[in-house]
Amino acid sequence: MAPPTTTAPSASAGADDAVRRRYTDDRSFFGQPGGLSTLFFTEMWERFSYYGIRPLLVLYMTAALADGGFGFARSQASAIVGIYAASVYLASLPGGWVADRWLGLQRSVWYGGIFIALGHLSIGLSALLAHQAFFLGLVFIVIGTGLLKPNISAIVGDLYPEGGARRDAGFSIFYTGINSGAFIAPLITGLLGERVGWHWGFGAAGVGMLLGVITFRSRAARTLGPLGATPTASLDEQQRVKRWALGGIAAVFAIVLLAMFGIITVDPVAVAERMSLIMAIMAALYFGYIFLLAGLTSDEKKRMAVILVLCLFSVVFWAAFEQAPTSLNLFARDFTDRTLFGWEVPTLWLQSANSLFVITLAPVFGALWLVLEKRRLDISSPAKFAFALAMAGLGFVVMVWASNIVIDGAGVVKVSMLWLTVSYLFQTFGELALSPVGLSSMTKLAPRKFVGQMMGLWFLATAMGNLIAGLVGGHVDPENLQQMPQLFQRTAISLFAAAAILAALVIPIRRMMDTTKK
Repeated sequence: MAPPTTTAPSASAGADDAVRRRYTDDRSFFGQPGGLSTLFFTEMWERFSYYGIRPLLVLYMTAALADGGFGFARSQASAIVGIYAASVYLASLPGGWVADRWLGLQRSVWYGGIFIALGHLSIGLSALLAHQAFFLGLVFIVIGTGLLKPNISAIVGDLYPEGGARRDAGFSIFYTGINSGAFIAPLITGLLGERVGWHWGFGAAGVGMLLGVITFRSRAARTLGPLGATPTASLDEQQRVKRWALGGIAAVFAIVLLAMFGIITVDPVAVAERMSLIMAIMAALYFGYIFLLAGLTSDEKKRMAVILVLCLFSVVFWAAFEQAPTSLNLFARDFTDRTLFGWEVPTLWLQSANSLFVITLAPVFGALWLVLEKRRLDISSPAKFAFALAMAGLGFVVMVWASNIVIDGAGVVKVSMLWLTVSYLFQTFGELALSPVGLSSMTKLAPRKFVGQMMGLWFLATAMGNLIAGLVGGHVDPENLQQMPQLFQRTAISLFAAAAILAALVIPIRRMMDTTKK
């Protein structure tokens, strides 16, 4: 199918400002541009598809062959989920590059949605085709998400060239769409996947992505017009980037196919460990280049040092937080009493707790920061990060307590769903103090010419956290109960230690940040 185009002459690269303002000054969607509604629902369905299958993956892969699963060891299944989630974030880096230099934002979102839909179709039909189609589907989703995820956010920014409070409000609405999809998804895919058949759950996620693609296709021309329709590069550069992008995709598929058919042997745990090491080395080399060879002023170097510190501590946070689809998901399945009014709640339903808390509490946290600022009690970014780490630590203390109850009952006694719910609540407190603050800090602290690259490093830190979470998340096993509280205890101690270290650094870091304002 052809990519979405605009019928008006304003879709050309030479569209004048007056025509663009027709789309940016529009207030037909609750006082916001109509294009925001298109992006809102497209992103909502994309997140529905992503969060609909991610927690289902570890349950499916660890399920016995007799139950329709793969019968994988928990450590292997958890590592695969970590690799998958990390790859999704890493794919955003080349995805943004391809959009800027070849496809443009709108076509990148369109093709990305098609790739994701094909991925879900492949996974959903893998029971009829072959198990190889399952892993091929994951690759399709990674490529598609890399094209769609960063570029749909960029189009949201294009709707607000004036910036200001209206832009902040627009992004808040957009963020609500993300969490709405993440909240609804496990309720549907969990019920279908766990009670009807695994592939019905995977298929439902794919239907959601198809709805997103249809939404974007049918509304982009009318509501977005020329915004993000054309790349910024010359025709020669577009051809060069096209060759590199297609060659990279071909190489990825070649490696995956060789692994799927047993020509090369892949150990998911070893791959995850090496990926973590490679990403850490890449980040270290990049920061070294920035400090030594990028020609930064002393104030800019101080800003970069703050960014480095925030990224390092964010890795610790995400390594704990992203255990939700692995260790905490397995705990929900094996050790949680999910009976409610005589009916057993699907395991994945508990995954919706975080998104529900985000939707409910995000306005509260936003208002809290504003109130503190008005009273001249503004909390610095590192202080908010330290708070986030401590809150996540409390969430895992709750899980240490819950897992000890399971051990005292010899694995026969199951705990109430309230334990996981309270744990997710504390982790949500941490997320709301770290995730939006981190994104804002990257844009405020980064030197102007490195803003995009700093956003890439922020997502690199998130990817590393996902990988680490995947490596440790498989240690929840009914056959080895003792390692379960040890996992949660180590996670809590790491979070508290990181919070204490960062709290001790708050004053010197704030001084470094203050000097950049002079």
